[in-house]
Parts: sequence; C-alpha cells; structure tokens
Amino acid sequence: QVQLVESGGGLVQAGGSLRLSCVVSGRPFSSVAVGWFRRVPAKDREFVAAISWIGGTTNYADSVQCRFSISRGNAKGTMYLQMNSLKPEDTAVYYCAAKFNEPMRILSTPDEYGYWGQGTQVTVSS
Repeated sequence: QVQLVESGGGLVQAGGSLRLSCVVSGRPFSSVAVGWFRRVPAKDREFVAAISWIGGTTNYADSVQCRFSISRGNAKGTMYLQMNSLKPEDTAVYYCAAKFNEPMRILSTPDEYGYWGQGTQVTVSS
C-alpha cells in the first residue's frame, strides 16, 4: 500500500523559509514523477512544482519561480520543497503527489497523479 506523508509545515513570518518533506513508502522509489500542489479554501488545487525522474527536470508555477525549489532524496524515498521568501499569499495546505511508472515526464495537473499525501498547513503572516 503506497503512502505519502508530508511534514514541515507551520507558521512563519513573511520573508521567512520552510522546508516541506514527503516520504513515499509501500513501493520502490523508482521511475516516479513527483510534484507539489497547494489548496486554499474555496479554490481548486493549484500546481506548485514538479520534477521528472530521469534528468531531474523541474517545472514551477510562475508565482513561486525563483523562490521555491523541488528536489528528491532517492535513497530515502523522499521529496522536498524548499520555500524561501515566503509571502502571505503562499498560505495554503500543501500536498505532495506521485505517479509511478512515469520516468520521463514532468506532471503539472492533479489528474495525472495517482497518489497523494494528506496535506500540511503552511501559514505565512504579514
């Protein structure tokens, strides 16, 4: 049974940093496309960042470009989202997502992913 468990959320002042982690278990961490999304109340889930398995090519939403960085720790079955220069509009519940048997593509829409974490709250105060 595949599980994704996020951690690292919390309350931070504007301009601060947080690092989210997501541990993927239940299946070998290989040939898996991973990404991060976020949701605020009354809105759809929004793409934040994604990384391909082969080559580690990344893609970011315009709103987080140059402030957020996605990475993987393959040996640990873990993905990360480093968030710098946080703004109040970054406040949301953040979700990690994974799709196995997807070695090449970067996936940027929620429907493309098969597994999701439970979410972790990030609150940025002004």
